[in-house]
Amino acid sequence: MTTSTPSGSPRLWAVALLLAAVLADLAASVWMAQQSHAWLPLPASAAAGPVDNLFALEVGIGSFIFFGCSGVMLWTLLFNRAPKYDLDNGDPIEGNLKLEIAWTLIPLVIVMLIAWKAIAVSDTLSTLGGKVRVSGGHAGMHGAEARIAKVVATDDPAAAHPIEVIGRQWSWEFIYPNGVHSSELHLPEGRRSYLRLSATDVIHGFYVPAFRLKQDLIPGSLIDYSLIPTRAGRYRLRDSMFSGGYFSSNQTDVVVEPPDVHEAWLEQALRQPLRPAANAATDLYAQRLARGDRGWATVPPAPPPLVHVSADPTARHDA
Repeated sequence: MTTSTPSGSPRLWAVALLLAAVLADLAASVWMAQQSHAWLPLPASAAAGPVDNLFALEVGIGSFIFFGCSGVMLWTLLFNRAPKYDLDNGDPIEGNLKLEIAWTLIPLVIVMLIAWKAIAVSDTLSTLGGKVRVSGGHAGMHGAEARIAKVVATDDPAAAHPIEVIGRQWSWEFIYPNGVHSSELHLPEGRRSYLRLSATDVIHGFYVPAFRLKQDLIPGSLIDYSLIPTRAGRYRLRDSMFSGGYFSSNQTDVVVEPPDVHEAWLEQALRQPLRPAANAATDLYAQRLARGDRGWATVPPAPPPLVHVSADPTARHDA
């Protein structure tokens, strides 16, 4: 005597089809995660690897959910459509405790996984050092070095003499330990560089896409920051915070070069005379005044800094 499979139990082919669909979804999501590395700018710092891997994890999870939901909707449209003149409502699913637990726990696990990975990446980077509030405007910041030195805990003697990074409307200025002033940032390849960030007017964003790093510059604060460039080249530094009418012109280059080339550049730069840096915002504002100062009200740009080396706005950059 043979027994028949109860009509309510899942059929073997249905289970096999569901398993194949999940495996295909997983394979497509892994492929998307691998491809996501090519979507990002050229990696040029030690932070790029962990950040790119975190991005790939988020792309993989998002792809798995997207392909899964899209597949269910496509299957429903093709094989489970209602008849042409069927206006009945679908079966109610209220009170399905198992389904409610599933759609609560699964997003919770996903969010906690991403948060755990993001915290681990943040600990790995360890880019942010001390921060000291300074009163008396930007002039008072130069007297705060002793206070912020106590906040910075590191065995690297280079941290005691960081590169000063000054953001203003609308230009960047970099002051090196040997006294060189420049409007483009030069860093040695493969070595940790220490920066001291400050802003003279409003909040600016120190953002180098190729480094995968971003840090806000807060007026009245000195913020210690560090990074390790790993690839020689010329990369773009952008102001990531809206700081007024000409903030899009507040860009410059970061030049990463071998340590010996960097030392030679510092010596050669110090022999150059100080001169106003090339500044696109100043030029744009002059054009505005020549047209009668019409249009939206805007803040006049701060005078360009006096530098030994000025950034070349026509230079090609890698990323």
